[in-house]
Amino acid sequence: MHGEYKVPGGKLVVVDVDVADGVLRDARVAGDFFLEPDEALDAVNRALEGAPADTDAAGLAARVEAALPEGTVMYGLTAEGVGIAVRRALAHATDWTDYDWQLVHEGPQPPALHMALDEVLTAEVAAGRRPPTLRVWEWASPAVIIGSFQSLRNEVDPEGARRHGVDVVRRISGGGAMFVEPGNTITYSLSVPEALVQGLSFQDSYAYLDDWVLGALGDMGIKAWYQPLNDIATDQGKIAGAAQKRIVGPDGAPGAVLHHVTMAYDIDADKMLDVLRIGKEKLSDKGTKSAKKRVDPLRRQTGLPREAVIGRMVDSFRTRYGLTQGKVTDEELARAQELARTKFTAPEWVARVP
Repeated sequence: MHGEYKVPGGKLVVVDVDVADGVLRDARVAGDFFLEPDEALDAVNRALEGAPADTDAAGLAARVEAALPEGTVMYGLTAEGVGIAVRRALAHATDWTDYDWQLVHEGPQPPALHMALDEVLTAEVAAGRRPPTLRVWEWASPAVIIGSFQSLRNEVDPEGARRHGVDVVRRISGGGAMFVEPGNTITYSLSVPEALVQGLSFQDSYAYLDDWVLGALGDMGIKAWYQPLNDIATDQGKIAGAAQKRIVGPDGAPGAVLHHVTMAYDIDADKMLDVLRIGKEKLSDKGTKSAKKRVDPLRRQTGLPREAVIGRMVDSFRTRYGLTQGKVTDEELARAQELARTKFTAPEWVARVP
């Protein structure tokens, strides 16, 4: 069995391993990491030998840590990364390059339709009728998107939303509220087969699916990192937040994962604070300034037009994994439009947690 895992901010770890009588046999760890001394690699392999095949990644990492020679230096490699690579091998996980990725980047859509498209396209990936898809959103109007489990009244000031013409919609994934305006936000979705994240914990899957965009930002001169559980940050502040939803395949078969990210390209912080109930319990100037500083826009950090940032992100993805131009099919669009009408604009859904 073969498993691969790129350590966030580090290097690729590759594990080939067999299982006999319920334990690991003949484990062979490799990769483009740096490890000193040389004999440390033999110690890692020995640590995995004989481990029960149902040992979780943390347990495998503990075995590796205990076996390393004193003074071992690992660069681009972690004991946890070895454990995760083993779990991915045992789960028969796939890799990014195993798929023919499709890009969907179409014209501006209403907020409720974006919510519906995420659900429909990910369900199509789960059913095997659509290839793994990177979808870049364009917004037709300003919106607040609240998480699946958030209280509507706790997150949104209805008077502020009406005053600024902001739609309020609820997405199918968890996480926090997002304030978006056309031209000021970069939002994208990844709809991927569940096999791509097999062997990863929920938290590790966020880091794994965010890794490509960290590389794209790095190419633009922005040193960014994954900040658990679901943020992307720089030393200037948070620049993005992610959320996920698992969708089961037909008849309980392995399904798909929706991973969507909203990045602040530019932001009207005063308007955001007028619409969201961010820090409104902190009425001092200090509290308001703190809320404004939580997000640092990409426009200021890159100096690039929004379209150029998106173009560079897409080019980075294409260079890494391949990417062909696609589109939402007529059937998918019709289903999404119906879902937007019957679910995502319905008060029963938007206010399901009042």
